[in-house]
Amino acid sequence: MENKDLSTILDPAIIDLKVEGTTKDEVLRNLAATLLKNGYIDNVDQFVSDIYDREAEGPTGMGEGISIPHGHSPAAKKLGIAIGKTVNPIRWESELSDDGWQETRLIFLFCVMVDGSFVENHQLLLSQLAMKLGTEARIVKLGQCETVQEIIDTILCDDSELEQVEAKEEIVDLDLDF
Repeated sequence: MENKDLSTILDPAIIDLKVEGTTKDEVLRNLAATLLKNGYIDNVDQFVSDIYDREAEGPTGMGEGISIPHGHSPAAKKLGIAIGKTVNPIRWESELSDDGWQETRLIFLFCVMVDGSFVENHQLLLSQLAMKLGTEARIVKLGQCETVQEIIDTILCDDSELEQVEAKEEIVDLDLDF
């Protein structure tokens, strides 16, 4: 099987810098519609339902305004990660806050097929993304990105290429369940 990594998965066609919506469901459906339009899924309702099934197992709000909804779906036809910067802050479940919620502005929506490569690809990509998002400077820079290419470049660059920033709060290890 071919190894997948972030550099081969990130697709400008499924990155939306102005995801519309005021609720989690609206932004998930809008990102799913982008996946549908670009041949990654064949059914928005099924895909979103499968994402919610995974969400029921535990929240995917990771702190720092980032959420990483993920799972696998029979509606998925191509491996990818839709990325969305929201127009409005979105209330999202998170175990990292006292009240169980966070304001999300950046979403990494995994699109993973139900096939023999699911576990390997899912774990590999989640761990690569978690490592990248463990850097405070990268999180700050992602919030400042204004173009799709800047988003991709910021995710893929080495830590040494990022400007150092003063941490606002302690960096939290992303606790992702596979």
